[in-house]
Amino acid sequence: MGDMMQEDLQNWQGCKAPKPDILDGKHIRLEVYQPAMAAELWDAFGGTAFNKLAYYFPNPNFENAAEFGAWLDGNQSSYHTMVFRDPSTLKLLGMASYMRMDPANGVVEVGAVCHAPTLQRSIAATELHYLMAKHVFDALGYRRYEWKLHNENEPSHRAAKRFGFKFEGIFRNHIVSKGKNRDTAWYAMTNQDWPVIKAAFKAWLEPSNFDSQGNQKASLEEIRNALT
Repeated sequence: MGDMMQEDLQNWQGCKAPKPDILDGKHIRLEVYQPAMAAELWDAFGGTAFNKLAYYFPNPNFENAAEFGAWLDGNQSSYHTMVFRDPSTLKLLGMASYMRMDPANGVVEVGAVCHAPTLQRSIAATELHYLMAKHVFDALGYRRYEWKLHNENEPSHRAAKRFGFKFEGIFRNHIVSKGKNRDTAWYAMTNQDWPVIKAAFKAWLEPSNFDSQGNQKASLEEIRNALT
């Protein structure tokens, strides 16, 4: 903590907003969302099955691709949504957005994360979050990367911790979501955290970390803990 308090920011100039067009990995390709993608993305989520996948999102349920697309299009004034594409089949597999962008202070949130069933618990699902964080810290020099979630969303808690975000507390009665109170849990990683988190991601993604059946040999958390 002392080192963080002593960081000299007298010459801090801020950053550019994170608005990449493409982020390429070995297992996944991220592209900036375009309105023409809405129907394919809706289908990738299983149509109205999206409402279950996005159960903890604060938006209302959607009945069709047009409603879903109108919601996503309307958010682009403050979101920068990236969609996930299988690089071999080119099929869409999900989305996540850079949100609450504060380039003056070098702070941004990743949110509205939704993985199609075929993407869940895959190597690609981990790589895409590495790519999004890497863009923020390495390409743009951000100081803080946030992950917020409905406090009842246990899978999102697990994902945040697995990726290296640190729990910072709960904002009680934060918003009204689908007609109910939402307590929001806050997680974040900082530029001081990033070197270890980055090294762990890279080591986990190495082919040598997987057996012939594609099972991991060491977990992301185990690798990260060994580096600290």
